[in-house]
Amino acid sequence: MQDRISIAALGGVNEIGKNMYIIQSNEDIIVVDCGSKFPDESLLGIDLIIPDISFLLENQDKIRGLIVTHGHEDHIGGVPYVIKQLNMPIYATSLTLGLIKEKLREHGLLNNTVLYEIDSNSELTFGTVMVQFFRTNHSIPDCLGIAFKTELGTVVHTGDFKFDFTPVNEQYADIHKMAEIGKNGVLALLSESTNAERPGFTPSERLVGGNIEEAFKKARGKIFLSTFASNVHRIQQVIDAAEKTNRKLILLGRSMVNVVGIASSLGYLRLPEGMLVESSDATKYAPHKLIILCTGSQGEPMAALARLANGTHRQIHIDPGDTVILASSPIPGNERNVGSIVNNLFEKQANVIYGSSTVTGMHVSGHASQEELKLMLTLMKPKYFIPIHGEYRMLHQHRLLAEAIGVDPKHIFIVRNGEVIDLYDSEARKERTIPNGNTLVDGLGIGDVGQIVLRDRKVLSEDGILIIVVSIAKSDNQIISGPDIISRGFVYVRESEGLIGEMQNIARTSITQLQNSKTNADWNDYKLTLKEAIGKFVYTHTKRRPMILPIIIQV
Repeated sequence: MQDRISIAALGGVNEIGKNMYIIQSNEDIIVVDCGSKFPDESLLGIDLIIPDISFLLENQDKIRGLIVTHGHEDHIGGVPYVIKQLNMPIYATSLTLGLIKEKLREHGLLNNTVLYEIDSNSELTFGTVMVQFFRTNHSIPDCLGIAFKTELGTVVHTGDFKFDFTPVNEQYADIHKMAEIGKNGVLALLSESTNAERPGFTPSERLVGGNIEEAFKKARGKIFLSTFASNVHRIQQVIDAAEKTNRKLILLGRSMVNVVGIASSLGYLRLPEGMLVESSDATKYAPHKLIILCTGSQGEPMAALARLANGTHRQIHIDPGDTVILASSPIPGNERNVGSIVNNLFEKQANVIYGSSTVTGMHVSGHASQEELKLMLTLMKPKYFIPIHGEYRMLHQHRLLAEAIGVDPKHIFIVRNGEVIDLYDSEARKERTIPNGNTLVDGLGIGDVGQIVLRDRKVLSEDGILIIVVSIAKSDNQIISGPDIISRGFVYVRESEGLIGEMQNIARTSITQLQNSKTNADWNDYKLTLKEAIGKFVYTHTKRRPMILPIIIQV
């Protein structure tokens, strides 16, 4: 059998979120990342979206392990759901492993999962593949890029990265190590594309710290700052500014409390003794002595910021003159929710600092812009290039950047989830696919909600439901009681008695006609007859199509 390296994404290309990549060298499969993403408005009732792992389940005897590049939700959010179906050893850095452990603990999986802590100096061997790592900068500590050394050549996965030459935690990117990997030859490079449309360099996170401190000094009342809970660097700068302005810190939001607890216990956050206070003790301090760090910067309706903006938080309130800082940029699709919260904050007469990061100075991206992407390509000098982690327009722009620095256009592959790039000794091919798609998580159910269920939920949300209850005698099939009409989300019964009465008459007439034409009518006959008759009548009179649910009781 000819030696071959196969590269595929089960999530993370042509989309933002649920990253999962597969590197296979002959019979050895290594999985990179296991993320999730949040559903859009069309996926009613769905909690999370994770990758479809059908291919991995079919080939689980070849899987050597899961390597996680860093601790953001779009890279670790799917771990507990996948591990329930496919228990494989997990390799991650200290902070990333701490966040994963908390997820596994919540799902009762911690004791049955094999976990290995790694760092940028670790070296692993999986069958014929030797794996090395290099440190990168991002908006969370302990981020790694990965170099897979195989008999055919080296495949590099950058993870999420930017080049921050003045990092807050003074963990500098391993540029020399990247250059060494590139000098020894890179067969294929998988590089993230999130900011491929942005020219120039992404600013350093350190710039945000000065702006936060300046805003804290000017604030007169309470300060509310909302950011991603996983942005540990940002949280440290909030803590530093709170210390310099002599304020106590309150944490709101479960994820914020969890991340701060884990990061501080592992030494990734320096939290001065006595600074952290409980939300229930807020009234014990003067307003100008408090900073409230909370979740909800993306407008999530149940998050702490939304409840504060709506005035529904039980312990803390936003008063006129308080300062609210949104230290993040809205993810595409969240703009409306964020705008609604900002409007509510202004109604409370708060001083709101929000909007473009270039205007407020309260946020910088954790992803590489065009010049940094070109720097990575220059350091690695890959023979083949596969842009990942981005929507199609981002992948396309990244391809143009690669061409600009000299990568052969014929050696650049833009793929979709499930498309496989096969690398041989002298060529690369894209001519096959593996199963892929979305697995929907609803409560404890993983993948048990499909298109039919979603279609029903859509009907219920738009036009409601009509339930028709009829009791029929077993002896002679005569109607004993009913038809009774129950409406939920369709019309208010007390205000639509005439319409309900007509539906009852139509239901009774339809049943009688069915019995006269078919002596052995069964449950399905009654159900179909009622749905057709009532559905036609309702649409004619209301132009609505509610879900119609007949219930036939034989007595």
